[in-house]
Amino acid sequence: MLIGLGIRDVVLIETLDLSIGPGLTALTGETGAGKSIILDALGLATGMRADAGLVRRGRSQAVATAVFAPPPGHDVWAYLEDKGVAFERDEDLVLRRQVGADGRSRAFVNDQAVSVSVLRELGEMLIEVHGQHETVGLLDARTHRPLLDLYAGAAPAAEAVATAWTDWRQAREAAEALRQEARTALAEREELTLRLAELDRLDPKAGEETALAEERALLGAAEKALADIAAAQEAFSGDALNGKLAQAFRALERARERALQAGAGEQSAPVRLIVLAAEAVDRALVEAQEASAAIDTAAAALEFEPDRLEKAEERLFALRALARKLNVAVELLPDERARIARVLHAIEDGEEAQARADARAAAARAAYFDAARALSVLRQAAAERIAEAVNSELPPLKLDRARLRVAVEPLGEDRAGPSGLDRVEFEVSTNPGAPFGGLGAIASGGELARFALALKAALAGRGSGPAPLMIFDEVDQGVGGAVADAVGQRLKRLAREGQVLVVTHSPQVAARAEAHWRVSKAGGADHVRTAVEVLTDKPREEEIARMLAGAEITEAARAAARALMHA
Repeated sequence: MLIGLGIRDVVLIETLDLSIGPGLTALTGETGAGKSIILDALGLATGMRADAGLVRRGRSQAVATAVFAPPPGHDVWAYLEDKGVAFERDEDLVLRRQVGADGRSRAFVNDQAVSVSVLRELGEMLIEVHGQHETVGLLDARTHRPLLDLYAGAAPAAEAVATAWTDWRQAREAAEALRQEARTALAEREELTLRLAELDRLDPKAGEETALAEERALLGAAEKALADIAAAQEAFSGDALNGKLAQAFRALERARERALQAGAGEQSAPVRLIVLAAEAVDRALVEAQEASAAIDTAAAALEFEPDRLEKAEERLFALRALARKLNVAVELLPDERARIARVLHAIEDGEEAQARADARAAAARAAYFDAARALSVLRQAAAERIAEAVNSELPPLKLDRARLRVAVEPLGEDRAGPSGLDRVEFEVSTNPGAPFGGLGAIASGGELARFALALKAALAGRGSGPAPLMIFDEVDQGVGGAVADAVGQRLKRLAREGQVLVVTHSPQVAARAEAHWRVSKAGGADHVRTAVEVLTDKPREEEIARMLAGAEITEAARAAARALMHA
């Protein structure tokens, strides 16, 4: 639902902020007052074509802002998510457009810059415009089939057809891919067999290249490291070091005993120093023995078979050579082995696998056509009902000589698609005996708008999901009296389910609105501006009386206005 419209410097409007509620809102005013500018501004905010002519004279840019309050499940939220636009489902949706005096424009959604096409597609989800020259959706025959399905209550059947179509397409593609793969594989069978034999013989393992490269580097470094360790072993070889340390320890022990015999005490300084020296030599002896053992352990860790490096290099080079031959990375050799094995197995089991795939495709095809034909039956029945319903709406709208029919034309299998087997088009004959033709080719602008109103009235109550804002621009053009009253009744009926905005010169239509805006033009020759006044009670009565009586409002016109307002 549209809840607000802000306009800045658009043509004759300087500043305008409108709050819009549910139900039927009527825009009235003298011809040329600027009612169309409000619709132009709303179109600007929802992505319609913009040009510098919309910018108020003397201003640098025009800005139009439309604020919507879509329910949480509305399609616009999924669309915004797909486009990467940030939003909160419980907040308003703000569409804004700026157009400069140079003709350049910028578009924003919730203050995030977007392309104009995003704004336009959002507008198409949120607004329908029906008028003298703008009933685009109804003129586009592609919209007729969804409208018929909506009237038929055929959404589940249409969804089943779309699903069956996807299943059939995927099954066909799978069968054809298998057939193509088998054809290719048969031509390459001998070569594939040789490749698989090479791969089986080499038996590559996942991650093997990395492991071999690391081992090769380690083994290459190990030869030099062993030479260095051997030098360390030689330095610690034999009993020379240990013997000298033991000899030093014994000499220090004798020195301690002589000092004691000479009368020195155990705690005397010479004896204590000799003891400390002996303990240090003893520790050195132990650590020398530990160091020798550690060197031997390190040497043992680096010992390897004499040809181990050669074997690792041969294995690594063989893997890389085969990978180059098969044009794959070394780490993908196990996957390539499995793929070739599958292809060869498919060749061996090709006929059976192909038969299974073809059977699945045939079953999916039959399911699709069953679903599509069931949908066609629903459409054919609904086509008669919707034509009858719309035709019953036409006489009160001064279209009593016109007739609508819904052509449901079966399509050939070659034109089957996710929407089924039918081409649907609304056709009209404007006079008895005249041939039926497409709406755009037969109906005039005013007739089109009233056909749209009749169709919407016939569809009322059959909607699925939130209804868009419907705008009817002078749908009552050229009619009055009972016909205008019939137009007002149908607009009122449509507004019960959503939101309708009507630009009208008909007092019968304006009197049925919940909200009434009067558009007027004020100012002198140098400063003309359009203003909008929200009318209630007496001012509204005066406006409707003006629409009835013209320039001179009489008491009779006022009484007639009151009667219309309370009818």
